[in-house]
This record gives sequence, structure tokens and C-alpha cells, in this order.
Amino acid sequence: MSPIPKDRETRERLIRMHAECVASMKGVAGCAIVKAGKPGDVTEISGGMLNDDLLRRVLIYMWSQPAPDKLVVICTKTEKEWRIARLPHVKGQPPRFIDDRVFSDEHTPQHEIFVMRINEMAAANAAAA
Repeated sequence: MSPIPKDRETRERLIRMHAECVASMKGVAGCAIVKAGKPGDVTEISGGMLNDDLLRRVLIYMWSQPAPDKLVVICTKTEKEWRIARLPHVKGQPPRFIDDRVFSDEHTPQHEIFVMRINEMAAANAAAA
């Protein structure tokens, strides 16, 4: 059974929490869904998937999905530009960019992917019900 919440209010709470975590991690390499004590400083972390069981289950569920069609962040100019793409169904084929947006940090597209995936999965669960 999918841990993606069916109700909009819960999904919006998870999206807000994810956004707060991602914003606090700007300036830190990688993308951990926890809150830094001070923006960009991970000497003290809290919140996010450390404290919210539902957010942790949703993220693990998303991360465990098969690769084809998975949304990923691709760095298009080293440490300067990032874009969102979908992985192909055919091994060896290149990922395809989903739109023309270019991001100036690696964290913002990670949050965009979270929002897209939680909405896609909620819609798929609703259709299956």
C-alpha cells in the first residue's frame, strides 16, 4: 500500500515541511531532508524525516520506485545550472528534460521533484481506488 496521503491537507503539510528542509540546506552539498540549525550549517540538524514518520515513509517509497520515468536533477553547467529530467524506459537512452526551466542551485529542483511526484502518486492512487 502506498504511503502517499490521500487528503490534500496532509500532502500540503508534507510539501511545506520538505520546502523548509530544502531551504535550510542551501549551501550544503547534496540534498538531505532535514532542517539545518542555521541555513547551510549542518552541525545541528533536526526536523524533516528525522522527526516525521509519514514524511520518511513517503520519501523512502518515492526513492524505491523503479528507475524508468523517475524524475532526476541533472547538473548542466558545473556548480551553476541544474535541470529536471525523466529517466528513459530504455537502458542506454539519455534522460529527457521535462521543460526549459534552469535552476541556479541544486536544492530547488529537488523540491520541485518532490511536489511533482507526490501529486502524480496521489493522482495515481485516486485513479486506482
